[in-house]
Amino acid sequence: MSDTLPLPSAEAPPVVGVLALQGDVREHLIALAAADAVARPIRRPEELAEVDGLVIPGGESTTISKLAALFGLMEPLRERVRAGMPVYGTCAGLIMLAEKILDPRSGQETIGGIDMIVRRNAFGRQNESFESAVAVKGVEGAPVEGVFIRAPWVESVGAAAEVLAEHDGHIVAVRQGNALATSFHPELTGDHRVHALFVDMVRAAQ
Repeated sequence: MSDTLPLPSAEAPPVVGVLALQGDVREHLIALAAADAVARPIRRPEELAEVDGLVIPGGESTTISKLAALFGLMEPLRERVRAGMPVYGTCAGLIMLAEKILDPRSGQETIGGIDMIVRRNAFGRQNESFESAVAVKGVEGAPVEGVFIRAPWVESVGAAAEVLAEHDGHIVAVRQGNALATSFHPELTGDHRVHALFVDMVRAAQ
C-alpha cells in the first residue's frame, strides 16, 4: 500500500451569479464562463445565498428594482453587498448600485454599495446609442470597446469610490471595495477583460 498522499485539487473556480430578472442575462453568463467562473442565473434568495459574487445586468433599472422587491430579493441583495459580496453592475446595474439617483422613477429603489450619484439615460435615448473605446483602470492592454445603450453616467462620487474610466468628461466606471460598476456593456463585445477583472475581485474576496 502506498504512503503517497493524493495531490491537492486545483482551486475551484468561483461561483458568480447573474441577477436574472430582466436584461441581457445570457451575455453575462457567457462572459463570466469565458473568465473562468461558474456562472448561474439568480432569481430567488436561496440561489443568491449560494454564490460568491453577483452581476447585475443592463436592462431597465425601474423594472429590475420592482421585480427584485416582488421576488423578495431586495433586502437579501442589500445585506450581501453590505457584508462584502463582490458585485458588478452594468448600465442599469450601475444605477442599482448607486446610493442616489438624480431623476428616479416613482417607487424606484437601489441596492446601494457605491457612494455615487447617477443620472439615468444621461447619454440619450435608444436611438442615440453608440460605441466608443474606453480606457479602464485595472484592465491591461488596449482600451475596452464600450457599448452605451440609454446609458447613465456618474455625476459625482464620494471619497471611498475610485473612478476607473471617463468618456467625454463623464464618469463611466467606478469601483468601491468589492463593488464595480460600468455605464457601458462589455458583455456585448466579445472582450471579456472587464469580467475577468471582476472574477479576480471575487477570487480575492474568497
